[in-house]
Amino acid sequence: MPITIKELHIKINVDEKAEPQGQPSGAKSDNTAAIVAACVEEVMDILERQKER
Repeated sequence: MPITIKELHIKINVDEKAEPQGQPSGAKSDNTAAIVAACVEEVMDILERQKER
């Protein structure tokens, strides 16, 4: 009998204290905004898939 995994939860911890050398603070905020936008889009996709069930 096969086992089906319907959801996989992955947890990661990010250390915000580590700052790359040579990047101005403006580039950091642009990068953060891009990451937040990608996360919001992914969460919205997950919520839409849950509504379809």
